[in-house]
Order: sequence, then C-alpha cells, then structure tokens
Amino acid sequence: MTAESTVPSPGGQPRNLRFSPVSLMPPRGTTTGFRFPLRRPPARPASPVPLLAADALAALIGASAMAEALRHPLLAAVLVAASILLRPQLPRAVPGILDELPTVCGRIAVAWLAVAALVAAYDPALALGAGTLTAGFLIQSAVACAGRGTVHWRRRTARLARPRAALVVGPAGTAQRVAAAVQRHPRCGVRPVGIVADQPDGGDGLPVLTTGEEVQRALIQNGVRDVLTVHPSVRTEQGPLLRALAESGCSVWEVDADSPSYESRHQLAGFSCRRLDMGARRRGSVGKRLLDVTVSGSLLLLVSPLLLVCAVVLRLTDGPGVVFRQERIGKDGKPFTLLKFRTHRPVDEHESATRWSVANEIRMSWFCRFLRQSSLDELLQLWNVLRGDMSLVGPRPERPYFVTKFSQTYPGYAARHRMRTGITGLAQVHGLRGDTSIEDRARFDNAYIDNWSLWQDVCILLRTAASLVRPTGS
Repeated sequence: MTAESTVPSPGGQPRNLRFSPVSLMPPRGTTTGFRFPLRRPPARPASPVPLLAADALAALIGASAMAEALRHPLLAAVLVAASILLRPQLPRAVPGILDELPTVCGRIAVAWLAVAALVAAYDPALALGAGTLTAGFLIQSAVACAGRGTVHWRRRTARLARPRAALVVGPAGTAQRVAAAVQRHPRCGVRPVGIVADQPDGGDGLPVLTTGEEVQRALIQNGVRDVLTVHPSVRTEQGPLLRALAESGCSVWEVDADSPSYESRHQLAGFSCRRLDMGARRRGSVGKRLLDVTVSGSLLLLVSPLLLVCAVVLRLTDGPGVVFRQERIGKDGKPFTLLKFRTHRPVDEHESATRWSVANEIRMSWFCRFLRQSSLDELLQLWNVLRGDMSLVGPRPERPYFVTKFSQTYPGYAARHRMRTGITGLAQVHGLRGDTSIEDRARFDNAYIDNWSLWQDVCILLRTAASLVRPTGS
C-alpha cells in the first residue's frame, strides 16, 4: 500500500527550509550509545492536586452557604462530587484564570443544574428557585476562580524564580534563534543553557555542544530538565541522544521553529510545541499490540492458501525471487526489513533504494500488475506485524533515502516515527497512496498519532477492507 522514477516525484511542492541534518549520533548499527546519569525524581508535569483542591473547596463553600436551601447533607455531597467530576480538563497549560473562566463557570453551572434536577425529582416541594440557583452558582464560581487564580499565580512565581534548565537540539543557527526567543520570555519558565549541534555556528550566543561528553557535563552542571528539538529531522537523526536524555529524567519537546504543520496543544514563547514520547509506553499500547497480534496471526492462517497460490503463480510467470526484501525505517528511526511479493526487478541496489514509484512500469507482467492493483503484494507484511516490526495501523514506512530527504524538506515528517509504522493508516484511507502529497501524508499521520485510540484503529481497518473492493493499486 505504499510506493517504491529514479527521479523522485512525490505529490505536492516541498518546502525547502535549507537546514542541514544534525549528525552527532553514532552510525546506525554501532553498539555504542549515550548513557547519562539518572536524576531522581525525574521531571514530571505539574500536579493536578492543587487545582483539584481549589475546586473541592469552592464546592464545599458553595454548599455550606446554601445549606438552608439544600436542606440535606446528601444533596451537598452530590454538589461537591459533581463539581469535582466536572472539573475543567483544559487542552493546554493555562497561564491565568481569565483564560479558563468560561470553562470553570460552565462546569459549575452544570453541577448546580444537576443538583436542582435531582431535588425536583426527589421532592417537588423542595425544588430550588432561580434566585437560589443563581446565588449558589455565583458563590461557588467566585471561590473557585479565586482558588484557581492563586494556584496559577504561585506556579508563575515559582517558574520565574526557578526556571527549568533546557538544552536546545538542532541546527546551530535555528537553535540559537529559538533559545534567544525563549530567553526573552522568562514567563515560560524555561532557561536554555546550551545548544546541541553538529558544528558551531561561529556567532554569539549559548555554547554549542558537539560531543556526548559535553552534553553530559552540561546536563549535570546545570541540572537540565527539558530538551527542545527545533528541526523535524532531529526526531530521527538524534533518536539515541533524545532517548538517553529522556531516560535520565528530561522532558523532550518538539518545537516548530518555522511553519506549523499541526495543531499544537502547547505554546513556548509563541512557538507551537508538543511533548515527545521517547520510549515510555503510550496509554493503550498493550491493547494496540494485542489487536495486532490477534488480527495478523488470524489473517496469516486464513490467507496462507492464497499466499501459497500467489507465490507459485509468481514463480511460474516471473521466475525465481518471489519475496522482495527492502530496508525501511520504523519507530524511532530504527531500520527493519519489510517483506512483499516481488512485482518488479530493480536494475541495481541504487534504483531499489531511490526510485520512487513503479506503478506505471511497462515491463511489469500481468500477474505482478494484478498483485499491485489488488494490494495482495502487501499481505506478507502481516509477518512484519506479527514480529513487531510494524503495526496494522500507523504511518507507512519509507526507505532511508526518502526519510532523510523528506525529513529535511517537509515540516512534521520526522515526527511520524514516534509511533510504530503500519500496513495502512489514516493517510491511506484518505487516498494518499502512491504519487501523492508527502506534506498531506505527514499531516494526516501526525493527526492520527495525536488523536490515537483503539477504536480509530478498528475504523481504519474497516475502511481499508472496504477500499479493497475497489482497488487502485500503488
């Protein structure tokens, strides 16, 4: 379900950002890596307990002020429970109470209306009037806003007094620009202390660290807690370093220094950013893996006769070499060997690694063309799924040559590799297969990862199965 002319022709026009990839990491395949000392406790997001306590206190005060109107301790308990259960879960870090005021007041209004409905259903004679509801709503809202505002103020004060030290990873020029912008906005609570790049830029600014030893020294001396990556290729090129920093207790963030390619939940000095998962299990990853193993194992048993028939016919009509093996890039930039039925014989290894598409290859036999148009050539990838190289649903894997090229050209492309690659995905069910826009694929793939759920995987699998009835090939 993916593409394989010596002149690459991906759909859409690339954006040339003129950044060179960082290459501080050891070559792929080496056994040496980075080890940094583990700091305890590791970096953690702000605790929800203070805001939870502020909401609970406001509900208690509101219930106490209206005790005569409620007339029963159980109703007061219901109000407190409803206020806590309906506490705001905001999509991003909130700098002040004014930003969350509509959400807080809306949830409190829902809680009071729920209590009023319960009272009216229990005993209509005790129904709360409009004045009572308004007074209770205003009292609780005022106390909740005051409490949450105090929590936000204390957190801002703490960030200003003790900003978190950070390293900025990426091309030196871009990293210095982002670091300078963050330094101009101390309210962010982040203090850049060094740049990690392949080569120094020769200008003024923060010190540029070019070796693992220098990074470790800066990490220990400054108590670094945050890592900011400022170029899409860093996610793939600097994977070992970022994982080592995450294991030492740092939070790793991807900062969009130029053109936004996704809707961000967080802002840092005006830059869109997202927190990266560097090795920790995602919520629901066990369920996703269980789905992969169950479905791929069952399908392999079910279609094994079909696979045998395809292999025999392919051998008789097109000669030896039934299985095609090719290196692809998977999760966290790790290479693996992808399996397919061979439908085209490349001239040499260079063509195999750099030719974009063979969908219109005139030398292809009728049976090979049938395999591609029906996507039957992809069935062997069920074995990759069973082994754990791939998932049933995820971003489509590409060859190293194109991963490097697209990571430098299309913002957000490298971020696709934070999840295991898949046989099909959100981009594919939206028609983004073969010679189509790489920028669009990256956007759909990142949207899939950001909003992942097990039910979304099931829906994509069902849509993929439906699309096989009207195959278009790749």
